[in-house]
Amino acid sequence: MKIAHFTDVPSEPVTVEGAREATIRWLIAKEDGAPRFYMRLFELGPGGQTPLHSHANEHEVFVLEGDGAVWRDGADTPVGPGTAIFVPGGEKHCFKNRGEKPFRFLCLIPA
Repeated sequence: MKIAHFTDVPSEPVTVEGAREATIRWLIAKEDGAPRFYMRLFELGPGGQTPLHSHANEHEVFVLEGDGAVWRDGADTPVGPGTAIFVPGGEKHCFKNRGEKPFRFLCLIPA
């Protein structure tokens, strides 16, 4: 079992082309013995975003804080704290910070 405060997990910059002001923390990962899915915490600074992308696997997102948007089907949809998002495999998407404070969300993906 792993029990850790999120601030004890190192934050790494997201270096994929198209990302801006974005960091990731691998809260639960392979190194923790997780065999089926991983939990990540993203933080986007003001003006930040993840790259526009798609991938084969689904993932689930839960917004913790901030004023954000998710791009889908050619348009931004506003999202905020408490919003749950399901991204099917193959669907193009990205997340953006629309506010002046950090936009934080959990993202769970299959291993």
